Amino acid sequence: MFRRALLLTAPLLTALLAAGCSLGGGDSQPAGVTLVTHDSFAVRPELLDEFQKTTGIKVEVRKTGDAGALTNQLVLTKANPIGDIAYGVDNTFASRALQENVFQPYQSPDGDKGPQRYEADNTHRLTAIDVGDVCVNVHTAGLKGVAEPKTFEDLADPRYKDMLVVESPATSSPGLAFLLATVKHYGPTGWQDYWTRLKANGVQVVSGWEEAYNQDFSATKGTKPLVVSYASSPAATPDTKALLDTCYRQVEYAGVLAGAKHPDQAKKVLDWLVSQQFQAEVADRLRLGGSELADLTPAVGS
Repeated sequence: MFRRALLLTAPLLTALLAAGCSLGGGDSQPAGVTLVTHDSFAVRPELLDEFQKTTGIKVEVRKTGDAGALTNQLVLTKANPIGDIAYGVDNTFASRALQENVFQPYQSPDGDKGPQRYEADNTHRLTAIDVGDVCVNVHTAGLKGVAEPKTFEDLADPRYKDMLVVESPATSSPGLAFLLATVKHYGPTGWQDYWTRLKANGVQVVSGWEEAYNQDFSATKGTKPLVVSYASSPAATPDTKALLDTCYRQVEYAGVLAGAKHPDQAKKVLDWLVSQQFQAEVADRLRLGGSELADLTPAVGS
């Protein structure tokens, strides 16, 4: 996803050290923290090494698929957590994680500086990290002379038969966001009929964003000129644009897992994720396929 790739930089680490975030020193072994996240999270190993040297926290990144798969894993393993902190549960899946008591309360000192509309609830179990917009993207050259669609209704038009690929709402956060966008647009009595028409028009449903964008989208390797992705995606993919009438706001959260083996260190990692310095670094950047930077609007500390 032109989504959240988190890059740690030396200035950030220096700022953390100055703020008293270092947990280690001398010859002691570094404290280990497992960060559970989605497949689109990307951190250069050398920067994680530097973070460990300056803070005493060794971060092991464990990826579990898209945001839906991440949430499912956290719920299924809540009695014996697979990590200490999780990043990537978004507003489309947050309610399930909260209902299942996956996270423990923790309010970072900087966690209340962002817009209150991004809070998941008032228990401080989830902290907003970044904000983006899920939108249908179009590869103009892939349309092969057909006029560009603009609206939800256009996507069900026979002119665009077999052109759209979307992610499954059961396993993918952009897929669920797109579903919710259609519910919002067509209402509780109209969205099912709309999806019936999409199905009749040849919509392809795949498991997650990586498959939809990097394998099936005609701007990369595939044959489909229409894909559910992000408003930021066209900045890194030539000859593409976002259909703004189809967008749905997405917020991603991080939280310390209930039953975490290293909760104190996990809280320090969360403090870093919402720090002014980190938020400034991740804002207005681009990520492609988990190896570049993410286009993020800071949700906190701004």
